[in-house]
Amino acid sequence: MKYALIIPDGAADEPVEELDGQTPLEAADIPNIDWISTNGLQGCLRTVPEGFTAASDVATLSVMGYDPATNYAGRAPLEAAARGIKTGADDLIFRCNLVTVLDEKMQDFTAGHISTKEAERLIADLRTLESDLGVVFHTGMSYRHLLVMRDATEVECECTPPHDIPGEPVEGHLPSGSGYERVREVMQRAQALLADHEVNQVRRDLGENPATDIWLWGQGRHKPLETFEARFGLRGVCIAAVDLIRGIAKNAGLTNIAIPGATGYLDTDYGAKGRAAVVALDECDLVLVHVEAPDEAGHLGDAAEKIKALEQIDAEVVCPILSRLRQFDQWKIAVVPDHPTPISTRKHSKVPPPFCIAGSGISASLAKPFSEKQAAASDLQIDPGHEFMEFFLKP
Repeated sequence: MKYALIIPDGAADEPVEELDGQTPLEAADIPNIDWISTNGLQGCLRTVPEGFTAASDVATLSVMGYDPATNYAGRAPLEAAARGIKTGADDLIFRCNLVTVLDEKMQDFTAGHISTKEAERLIADLRTLESDLGVVFHTGMSYRHLLVMRDATEVECECTPPHDIPGEPVEGHLPSGSGYERVREVMQRAQALLADHEVNQVRRDLGENPATDIWLWGQGRHKPLETFEARFGLRGVCIAAVDLIRGIAKNAGLTNIAIPGATGYLDTDYGAKGRAAVVALDECDLVLVHVEAPDEAGHLGDAAEKIKALEQIDAEVVCPILSRLRQFDQWKIAVVPDHPTPISTRKHSKVPPPFCIAGSGISASLAKPFSEKQAAASDLQIDPGHEFMEFFLKP
């Protein structure tokens, strides 16, 4: 049996007024995904359990068959694992966003999707603070970076994801709880260094959002996962651009395949992901393909870009994978958004997202195009969501 699992991040949504009350999934031309839902099953799964923030780390763990209640240790440790960053038992790992805070509000959680080249210069200068503050900065891509806080056993603070507070005052969302003073000090020292930095001066001159601050969140300590092969008896590969998904895959023992041109943004090379997945199907049991673009469009509040991303996923990722799978004797395919990222709110939602499955041994149920409404009307509702993988893989 060959399996393909495609995760269009944040693809699920709510009815959008400018789309005449349709969701982006309903408005998009996605014939291949609709073929899966029409010739197979569709339903919903609760990917974010009670007590957890709606986020891709928790949701993806659920989709992959890992109960967040026993396996979740924070977003940043997963990204650190993807990048091979070694930490000690007393270290605390944070996601470190470069952000734009103007008039004390979260203007842009990506600092205008700052280039990696510019970010490298900023992080290099922020490293001058490391010895004073007992931290280590690790450069990532664009606005996404990591910070390791040494000897931080006393720090058990609460932090807010910056993408959850677009346009909101930051004061009520700063780190709080045990050890918050140390975390805030790092952020304040960084803010002072970034204020007049040459990179930001140039960005202002060009009318681009400056990286005024770092925002620390998603913190945790490393926690290993039971491997996917030990859990389900299958060898798998992961095709993803963002470190978070690559970190989950690595911890689960999946092989990450790096794709040149995969950016984790709207300009990602969809076709390259689809082609790599087709090749990988010959060598392994399961291929997981993650595409970040719909989530990014949701955070931008841009319905047209979200539709475009969904259509490219359908044409350049789902189509070639589905075509290759149908050449095998036994196969299954699933399309599973990890969570909704509604255009109206521009942030993640806990509402159970829809999914669809087709393949060997599966008979059509609703026989209708893929949508949030159709999936919610189905009798197939998986709660808790971490039971989805076992359902998908069963003979």
